[in-house]
Amino acid sequence: MSFAGKLNPETTALVLIDLQNAIVSRETKPYPAGIVLERSRAMADAFHARGALVVYVRVLLSDFLALPADEVITRPREIPPSASEIAEGAGMQQGDLLISKRHWGAFAQTTLESDLRSRGIETVVLAGIATNLGVESTLRQGTGLGFAFITVEDACSTFSPEMQEFAFRAIFPRLSHVCTTQQVLEALA
Repeated sequence: MSFAGKLNPETTALVLIDLQNAIVSRETKPYPAGIVLERSRAMADAFHARGALVVYVRVLLSDFLALPADEVITRPREIPPSASEIAEGAGMQQGDLLISKRHWGAFAQTTLESDLRSRGIETVVLAGIATNLGVESTLRQGTGLGFAFITVEDACSTFSPEMQEFAFRAIFPRLSHVCTTQQVLEALA
């Protein structure tokens, strides 16, 4: 699909990465998590209004924190169940698809690919936190599976402005169309 300013709600899904309580409570840059939530909700509301698929992806933190890595994130003694719940401000509604992942990317060892294909989805509008981690991993995996992507720069954020700038300057334009929340809203109108 060439992004020509119009999105077909029958073949396009909005996929929002890791807008869960434990992630949105962290400091993010260049956009605060609250701004990412607002913009994601605006897109979700527009997708809902057009009958288009909205997918929320969350990471199961207890599994994720057990992954072997050189830079280990300090694991809390106990992870409350609410840590992996989608944040209230993200706009999740009954009927939205919820994908639980155990690694960075949303396609690895989940049903996301089959869920999208069974609904005739060809194009994914992608946003969330963290840009260069969960969002980028999902983008890389999904393009390898043949989905077209639109990444929404102002509805993504990470942990430093440099990480965001590098992802959107050097990586994302090679794998997707890059646009703003407003452009997505206009493309659905």
